Order: sequence, then C-alpha cells, then structure tokens
Amino acid sequence: MAASDEVSKRKKKDEVSLKEILLKIRNWLQFLFSKWWIISLFGILGGILGFCYATFKKPVYIATTTFVLEDEKGGGGLGSIAGLASMAGVDLQTGGGVFQGDNIFELYKSRKMVAQTLLTEVLIAGKKQLLIDNYIDFNKLREKWSEKPELAHLHFGGKSASDANAARTTRLTDSVINVIVSDITKNYLFVAKQDKKLNIIKVDVKASNEDFAKLFNETIVQNVNDFYVRTKTKKALENVKILQQKTDSVRYVMNGAINRAAYVADATPNLNQVRQAQRAAPIQRSQFSAETNRAILSTLIQNLELAKISLRKEAPLIQVIDEPVYPLSKSTHSKIVYFILISFFTSVIAIIYLIMARIYKLEMESDDN
Repeated sequence: MAASDEVSKRKKKDEVSLKEILLKIRNWLQFLFSKWWIISLFGILGGILGFCYATFKKPVYIATTTFVLEDEKGGGGLGSIAGLASMAGVDLQTGGGVFQGDNIFELYKSRKMVAQTLLTEVLIAGKKQLLIDNYIDFNKLREKWSEKPELAHLHFGGKSASDANAARTTRLTDSVINVIVSDITKNYLFVAKQDKKLNIIKVDVKASNEDFAKLFNETIVQNVNDFYVRTKTKKALENVKILQQKTDSVRYVMNGAINRAAYVADATPNLNQVRQAQRAAPIQRSQFSAETNRAILSTLIQNLELAKISLRKEAPLIQVIDEPVYPLSKSTHSKIVYFILISFFTSVIAIIYLIMARIYKLEMESDDN
C-alpha cells in the first residue's frame, strides 16, 4: 500500500513539473509577444542595413579560363628498348608519379606562381603597371597604410629594371607579397575540374576590379601551364641533350678515323711492297676505329630517336578552350536576400537580448526577496 502511494506521488510530481515547464514556456512566449515592436524594430533596421549594404557593395567580376589537360603517362612500350640507352648512360624511363596531372591545382595555389604573376607587367588603360601595384590601388591599401610612410609610398614597379628589382627583394616587400598572395589564394583564385570524369580544368579569378580579374587570370594560366610543361619534360629533354652530345662526339671521332685512313694512303703513294706495315697497320687501325664508332653511332642514333619520342610522350597537351573576354560576367548582391537575412539575424539578436535582460531582472528580484 505504501509503495503504491509513493508511485502515485511520484507521478503527480512529474505531472506538476511538466505543467510548470509548459507554463513557463507560455509565459516566455507571452513576454516575447508583448515585445513584438522591439523585435520588429530591430528586424526592420537590420533589413534596411542589409539592403543598403547590397546596394553600395561593388559587384564582383569573374574571369574564367577552361582548358583541357591530357597528361600521357610516359615510359609505356619503351621498356624493352630503353635498355639500349642505358649503355650510353641515359635513362629513357622518364614517366612516373612524382608530377602527375592533379598537381597542377597545387601549382596554381603556390606562392611561386602567384607571386610571379603579381610581379608581371601588364597594360591597363594604356599604362604599363605591375599587377601587384594594380591590386594595391583598387583595394586602396595605401590609404590604409597612410600612418606607415614606408608602406604608403611603396611601389613595386621602378623607373628602371634595376630599381624595380631592388624594390621587390626587400624584407618589407616580401612580407607585403606574402599577405597579398594569401589573400588571393583564399578569396580571388579558384581552380577545380568541371567534372571529375573529364580533364577539363576551370580557373576562376574573382575581383571587384574587372581589368585585374581578366589580366591576372590570363597571366597565371600562362605562367602555370608553361612551368608545368617545362617541369614534366625536364628529364626527357636532358636525356635528348645528352644523347645528342654523345651522338655528335662519336660521329666526329668516326669521321676523324675515316680521314686518317685516307691521309695514310696519301702519305705513302709509292710504298715499297716489302714495307706494307707503314700503310696497312695505320689504315687497319683507322678502319677498325671507324667501324667501331659506326656501330656505336648507329645505336646512339636509334636511342636518340627513342628519346625524342619519349620527350613527345612526356609533354602534356594543354589546350585552352575558353578565355576571359570583356565584358566579364559579374556577381551582384541581391537586395531582397540581404534584407531578409540581416533582418532575421537582427531579430534573433533582439530576442536573445530580451531573454537575457528578463533573466537578469528576475534574478535581481529573487535576491532582493
């Protein structure tokens, strides 16, 4: 009997607790509804701020380049023949996984490529200017640096090439370049594949300055693609140069041996038949040297042609499909969207403020009692 009474009391306590929670929720909702005008005022003011922001915010121009990257894996089919080249100290197996196609994405984000692009001189509005100086101008960084004289008058482009190079290699300019490179890789430059199944790569540059977006896009695509091709073909090109040098050297020695044999014959026109060693031995040595070098030359020429084929196989095909053209497409800010979002955000802030203020008031009243 006592156990059943205890269970009933516990149920009654739980019911009372749930009822209290619901009453508190209703009280809080009534309180917030009673302050609707404050919440609405904050919402309207926030919406107006969002509308004004979208109105005066500069549009973002988008420069887009798409290109096809066909990266053929080298070395296939040459394994059985490449052993011949190893006799000359040349490795035709230039293919490998060290620098595959997807690494081109990281090249676009590298400091080397971005900084090289920023320090490229371009023609803007009929005036030659470095891209980094144009970036500083349209972002009005010199106004922000007005309190720092060494930055306020900073120009990377000098009156002469030596002045420009000197201006680019100081500790101060390096730190400025690092900051700008970081900003560009995060907020300006976007590189991705249009489709994972395709080898079409899309490079977007977004900026509030139309000239900068277009010229930076064109310049970095050119710089990165050239660097990528040079790096991919570097080893194969070195092999071709080595084989070409060896081929020219052996050909020179062979031609010299042939000429020496002729010189020996010319030097002894009326040779005594008893003294054949004066002519036969030198001629035979020269002929043997010529025949040996001829065999070596034949192998080297074959290997040289294989190396040239390998070089062509290593060279990736990069074909630009679309390039940025004026006028660039631009992304504008929707006034209605910004009005709704900022209005909602400020309304939530007003609700949180009212709740915190009432909780504080209730706590102060309970302490007084």
